[in-house]
Amino acid sequence: MTTEERYRRILSNHLPAQAVDWVYDYLNRYRVHFHITRGRRSKLGDYRWPQEHHEGHEISINGDLNSYLFLWVFLHEAAHLETHLRHPRVSPHGHEWQEEYRSLLAAHAALFPAEVQPTLARLTRHIPLSRTLLRQVEQTLRRYDPDYRPEEHTLLDQLPAGSRFRLKAQPDLLLESLERRRTRWLCRDTASGRQYTVAATAEVIPVPLS
Repeated sequence: MTTEERYRRILSNHLPAQAVDWVYDYLNRYRVHFHITRGRRSKLGDYRWPQEHHEGHEISINGDLNSYLFLWVFLHEAAHLETHLRHPRVSPHGHEWQEEYRSLLAAHAALFPAEVQPTLARLTRHIPLSRTLLRQVEQTLRRYDPDYRPEEHTLLDQLPAGSRFRLKAQPDLLLESLERRRTRWLCRDTASGRQYTVAATAEVIPVPLS
């Protein structure tokens, strides 16, 4: 087996079949050091530009993602690479990055399932990118996890005001929802009384009232 065949086989284990050729060619074109890592709770992927202690572009993606979510995260990190090439001194998720990400999503939307196409079309119409629509696409793609269980993926917006919950991303906080504000909920930390705004599409763990 040649080196190219081995790399393509690895990519085919993590990507939709129709995306393997493009991703392989992309990694070669920019000589990307590409890493598939174990699952990280803090992030799904990462991009690092060339620096003194490492040569070339580096992209890492969590290897426990389903194929569509893996591609979704890859495009996010590729947008960072493209932004660095054209605008090396800008904020990580600023206007320039959003333009690059929108362009990549629009160009490769057909690689994603039909059910997310309408949301992707809405998402790529305008800058700034809608965080709500980004979250909706990601939540839909999570349904392709082999062990996906709908009851384990509750969104804050599915709970009525006054509900208590923990954030999946920050389970140490016990919060109570107070009121909806456009795309976010005003919530209160039940221990400290501090108030936070939480995205309506955040994944939560409902906590029954005692």
